[in-house]
Amino acid sequence: MFAQFLSIVFRSIKLDKNLYRESKSFGESAIYFAALVMVLDGVAGAIAANTFYKTSIGLSAITAIFTWFVWAIFIYVIGVKLFPDKDTKVPFKKILIAVGFAHAPGLLRFFAITPTMVMPIIFLTQLWIFASLIISTREVLQLKSNLKSFGIIFLSFLILAILSVSFVMSKMDTLPISNVT
Repeated sequence: MFAQFLSIVFRSIKLDKNLYRESKSFGESAIYFAALVMVLDGVAGAIAANTFYKTSIGLSAITAIFTWFVWAIFIYVIGVKLFPDKDTKVPFKKILIAVGFAHAPGLLRFFAITPTMVMPIIFLTQLWIFASLIISTREVLQLKSNLKSFGIIFLSFLILAILSVSFVMSKMDTLPISNVT
């Protein structure tokens, strides 16, 4: 079972589109493997970020799981409900698993051990995750175009980023709307 998990991680890191085509990749244990990738991605990000500011590893893992669900929901709504191709018929669970697998490049953040390497590694792994998400979305949703897959990922990321920034700023009372009584 561990060998299967490592195979999924390495294939995702290699941007292997066949990972998302094979039904065996979405078997019984796939949801657990995807969740483990997301938790480890959150932990790796927290460890890398700790060189600049202290962050809770546990909170980062929980945030990664929450973000995983939200991002998968946006991809599902945008890619399956709003802008599907004629062949796009996929359950939410498959998208959830694909999004989890696509975050495997984030595990490379464990190698950000020196302060000078943290930002370049975080930046590169985030771009790598986007590339992996574009590939996984194209394959899982059976899209004909990389551009459409990019659009779905970009739009879902934009919505997620706006919501995240709004949430953080509202907690800091810096949104203009927070001053309205």
